[in-house]
Amino acid sequence: MNQTDTGSKLYLYSITCVAILGGLLFGYDTAVISGAEKGLEAFFLTASDFQYNKVMHGITSSSALIGCVLGGAFSGFFASRLGRRNSLRLAAILFFVSALGSYNPEFLFYQRGEATFDLLVTFNCYRLIGGLGVGLASAVCPMYIAEIAPSNIRGTLVSCNQFAIIFGMLVVYFVNYLIMGDHTNPIIVRDAAGTMFVSSESDMWMVQEGWRYMFVSEAIPASLFCFLLFFVPKTPRYLVLVNQDSKAYSILEKINGAVKAREILAEIKATSSEKTEKLLTYGVGVIVIGILLSVFQQAIGINAVLYYAPRIFESAGAEGGGMMQTVIMGIVNISFTLVAILTVDRIGRKPLLIVGSIGMAVGAFAVALCDSFGILGFIPVLSIIVYAAFFMMSWGPICWVLIAEIFPNTIRGKAIAIAVAFQWIFNYIVSSTFPPLYDFSPMFAYSLYGIVCVVAAVFVWRWVPETKGKTLEDMSQLWLSRKEKNNAQ
Repeated sequence: MNQTDTGSKLYLYSITCVAILGGLLFGYDTAVISGAEKGLEAFFLTASDFQYNKVMHGITSSSALIGCVLGGAFSGFFASRLGRRNSLRLAAILFFVSALGSYNPEFLFYQRGEATFDLLVTFNCYRLIGGLGVGLASAVCPMYIAEIAPSNIRGTLVSCNQFAIIFGMLVVYFVNYLIMGDHTNPIIVRDAAGTMFVSSESDMWMVQEGWRYMFVSEAIPASLFCFLLFFVPKTPRYLVLVNQDSKAYSILEKINGAVKAREILAEIKATSSEKTEKLLTYGVGVIVIGILLSVFQQAIGINAVLYYAPRIFESAGAEGGGMMQTVIMGIVNISFTLVAILTVDRIGRKPLLIVGSIGMAVGAFAVALCDSFGILGFIPVLSIIVYAAFFMMSWGPICWVLIAEIFPNTIRGKAIAIAVAFQWIFNYIVSSTFPPLYDFSPMFAYSLYGIVCVVAAVFVWRWVPETKGKTLEDMSQLWLSRKEKNNAQ
């Protein structure tokens, strides 16, 4: 059987590898703050024109997420107008600009090394630009892969995007660790009035330079992503939407073979009225379920762990300031993401989400109990790693798979944009509230996340459809039948 009959797996995997670089940058950009945030906090505590506090630090550490909300919200517009591929190119440029700007926010307007309120605002603007790139990539990368991939391996390939996200986090944990080297995080103390300041015994290299190198390191993968995007095609489904059927067929033939390509092209053309279809054509249910999948993925609190991992491990009694334990957690996260990749198209989406939710709840409640009884060291550190590991085998990759799959072709761009925007809104809420919440009571914070994990398991069991083995075109009929059933009741 020749390649014309079967398609080229090498071609498909090459395209996917380029697309998931967007996922790697997504993970890199969102997790780079974990190593830099303490040095950054100490830097702005040296300001003389304002008093930096925990609320400001929560907002600054999470400022990229405001851009993520906007990037996610407008991703449908860009994906439809610019196309999936050009939207990823735009995201790559935003990543690059953010990396350079975050490294040197004083550029042109301020004295380097002098912390001021205006510089704080400027730094947050550069982080927001990076967030726009993350928001775009978070929606368009799985959309691009889902529209390229055959249905029998679509879950696996979209899950590879989550693997890239976690790999990006692991890479930046390791890069931060290497940048830090023999230096140590600054010591931040409070005076009798509760005002925070940097101890005179602190290593000032991390305060003035270390965090800058961590942010600028992202410029390297961003440049590579932008370059490689000039060698991948537009997606067949987008090409059909813009009336370029012959180009769509050519790509489908390379991936699936001639016979299958004709069949898929006919299915796409039968469900390709994206520009005229109303958002609620398939009922409110599909939109609500997509939104709630996004909300639960963030409300379970995972990014509070990922963004502040070194600080959490240090508080739990880990040796070495928590940075090495963060690298270990990254390796565990990679391993459990591989579990999802290897099982998502065999076991299905729902079982993985339910098992993951229960495992996360156990980990979160264990951390809460350790804090309640004053237990430090191995047990709370292991509980945090268990909590993160179960997320990586379930909600991490599977939520993105479902968001890329459940929406019909005719509304996919707009519906994904709404779901992703809600995801980043709740990501921001969780991440910005975590520092003061953790400062108030770690037990309360993790108990809250544990309860949300239990509710998430019930939600998936009762309302989320199983999409394993279904084509993207099948989803139109699934939601129409649900709508008709609801109308008949």
